[in-house]
Parts: sequence; C-alpha cells; structure tokens
Amino acid sequence: MLEMIVYDRSGIQMRRNSWQDGVLGTNCPIPPKWNWTYQFQVKDQIGSFFYFPSLNFQRAAGGTENCLDAGKDLGMPDGVLINGKGPYQYNNTLVPDGIQFETINVDPGKTYRLRVHNVGVSTSLNFRIQSHNLLLAETEGYYTMQQNYTNFDIHVGQSYSFLITTDQNASSDYYIVASARFVNESLWQRVTGVAVLHYSNSKGPASGALPDPPNDVYDKTWSMNQALSIRQNGSASGARPNPQGSFHYGSINITDTYVLKTVPPQIINGKLRATLNGISFSNLTTPIRLADLHKVRGAYTLDFPNKPLNRSLRNDISVINATYKGFIEIIFQNNDTTVQSFHLDGYSFFLVGMDYGEWTEDSRNRYNKWDGISRCTAQVFPGAWTAVLVSLDNPGAWNLRSQNLDRWYLGQETYLRIVNPEENGETEFGVPDNVLYCGALAYLQKEQKHSSATSISGVKLFSLLMAFFTLVLYF
Repeated sequence: MLEMIVYDRSGIQMRRNSWQDGVLGTNCPIPPKWNWTYQFQVKDQIGSFFYFPSLNFQRAAGGTENCLDAGKDLGMPDGVLINGKGPYQYNNTLVPDGIQFETINVDPGKTYRLRVHNVGVSTSLNFRIQSHNLLLAETEGYYTMQQNYTNFDIHVGQSYSFLITTDQNASSDYYIVASARFVNESLWQRVTGVAVLHYSNSKGPASGALPDPPNDVYDKTWSMNQALSIRQNGSASGARPNPQGSFHYGSINITDTYVLKTVPPQIINGKLRATLNGISFSNLTTPIRLADLHKVRGAYTLDFPNKPLNRSLRNDISVINATYKGFIEIIFQNNDTTVQSFHLDGYSFFLVGMDYGEWTEDSRNRYNKWDGISRCTAQVFPGAWTAVLVSLDNPGAWNLRSQNLDRWYLGQETYLRIVNPEENGETEFGVPDNVLYCGALAYLQKEQKHSSATSISGVKLFSLLMAFFTLVLYF
C-alpha cells in the first residue's frame, strides 16, 4: 500500500524541501507493500496543482515502456479524457453511443473559476468553451493580468485558472472542448475531448459543430504570441516572488547561463535515448543529497556542461553544480521536432522570452524584464528557444526535466545540486525520520513495521475539495 499525504508533484514553491520531492535524485523508491508519508507545509501558495508517480512509465498505462525501448513513438492515443471521462457524442460517426462524459452544472448570471490542467503524456491541447470567453486569472501559483481568450493552448504539465461568466441565453447546453495541437488535426479529430457546460435553465442539449480550434496552419507564431501575452499581476494579493513589486528581476545581474539543447532521440549503446546537451541521464541508484551526507563516491558527477559540446552522445549521471543564491539564466533550445515542456522542481522561474531560431546573446534584447510571468513549467516550440531566470535560494537537489513523458523516460533530465557553503542547519531541511535507503546505502534500511489500519482520509478530503470545477485533461 502506498500512503500519500496530499503530496504535490508540481515543483511549485509551497514545497521547498527536496527530501519530499519524490524523484530518484532525492528519494529512494517505495518498496512493494511498504508505505511512506510525504510531509510538507501548505502555506499561502495560491493555485492548483497535481501529483503523480515519477518512476519509469507509471504515470501512464499499458505497454508503452516496451514501445519506447524498441525505438517506436508513442503514437496517437485512444482519446482525450476530461476529468477521467470520454467525449460527449457530438458526432455519431466519431463518437460511439454510451460513453460517459463530464457535465459542469452552472447557474446563469454567475462567475465560476475553472482550474484546468494538462496531465497528459506528451500532447499539447487547446481548451475552449463554446460561446464563452476564458478570463485568465492564474497559472501555476501566480496571479496573471486578467485577459480574455476565446481558446487557450495548454501544454503538457501546465495548469491555469480561468474565470467564466455564465452570461449566455441558455437556449442549449454548450460544448467544452480539449483538442490536440501541433499534430495532423484531421487525423486526430477522433481523440478530441468534449464535455458539456449545462445551465440550470438550459432549454436543450448541445448540438452542431464544435467551436473551431486556432486557424494557424500557416502562422506558427500564434501560439507563441499567446504564451508571451501572459503577464504577472504584481498588484494582486497572495504569494508571489515580487511582493509589492520590490523584486525587480530585470535589474539583477545574471551569475550563470545554461543553454540546454534538445535534439530528436538517437541510439546510444544500442538503445533509443533522449538527451540534454548530448547527455542522456541514467537512473540514479543512490539519491544525491543522501549520497552527499554519507560520502558515497561515484553516485553522480558534477560536470554537466553549461552549453552544447561537440562530442559523442553518452549516458551519464551528470548533475549541474549550481551556486546557492545565484541568479541564473536557462535557455531551452529545442532542436527536436515536437513541442517540449520543461519543468523545474522546487522553484518557480520568470519566463522572459521565446522565439524561433537559435538563441544568441543578442536575444536578450527581446527579453521581458518587467512583468514576465513566474511559473514552473514552460513550453518550447520546435525549432525555437525559451529563456527563464531563476533565483537559487532553495538548497537541495532539484529535478530539471522534460514533462513529455516519453522524452523524460528516455533520459531528458538532469538535477541542480544547490548547497549552502555556510550551512548551519537553517537553510536546508534535515533528513526526515522515515528516510528510505537504497543503492550504495541499502544496508542501512531496516524492515518496515506494517500497521493493520492506515487512514488516508486526508487524501480523500483533498480529492473532493479539488474536484469542484476542476477540469483535468488526460490522454
């Protein structure tokens, strides 16, 4: 049995203890039939977040591990689910009868907050509600300047809050749609997720064609411009990195720059692998900070290159030796053929720029140095770059990875090891009492005593609270 006490896996700032991070670089895997309790303090972080298993392909189902190991793509999914349910039968040819679909019940003349997450495996989605505007209010823990959109691209691992006003005449129900992006949309039409927005005074079911997706076949900058339109709301209340506008990130000197380049997966030592700067990350057997405390040699190396190198691709456990209290610039250069999402655990970063082509130092002239949104997951379009700025004030070992599960599984990740050289026990959390040992330290692990009754009522309560007006998009 796995006991999970409301554990967030999104990497936002409410969890600042890397011992509770739940990835191989910070925690040993939980053995079968054991339990392990994550403990963290939920303070004043606003927003909504999700957690998930982080080993191998446990986040998805089926035989996809073998497919990737054999060098095959994931392929097209069976469908996009909204809150775990299939599509409303908007089309008798594409959607069979009898599929359970999601219905959001609303009253006329009110405003509702919808929390929308793309928790899929590798597909970007476009979200829209027929005849209704989406007023963007928050993303990944930070308030945004409120702007109206008719539809919105949500990439893998990203979360948003929208306000919708029920101001339509309720002549019928309305479609809620999540359709795949940056694919052959005519071929992928059958996997479109469709739910229903139902007014309490509705006069009939939704009917007719779905609201149109973005028409940007010949304009690849549309989605990028939408992403760049998201700005930080510095006057809103709630947790944010620039209270009262005092954190002027654009005027802080950059201490280190990391250019992280991705390319299509390639064969390394006979297996298909994905890389960052030519390195495909091998699974750790001993967590980083645990290895540090017990002086385990060879668990990892601190030689991750800060830019692409002209050398052969290789498998390695290479970690970024980041400087505590540094202010670093990370450029994700995507020379792969698909949209990538990158996520940094334990931190939020300022998204300051993105554009097509190769990043150069002159690209900094186009950075947003005033009100760039702070978030923890950023999309990087194929043949393009995305730049973020991060203040490294949180000691620990923090995972930096692709949120596209196929690329993550194939090795597209690393860690930032951040150690306070004057550590006196005040800046980094200590080892938890229930720490697990594995790898070179497996001999320290004692047998676990199992209780006959384990309560997870807190988890159930959390799930119920999060269910209200929350749309979770899967495939």
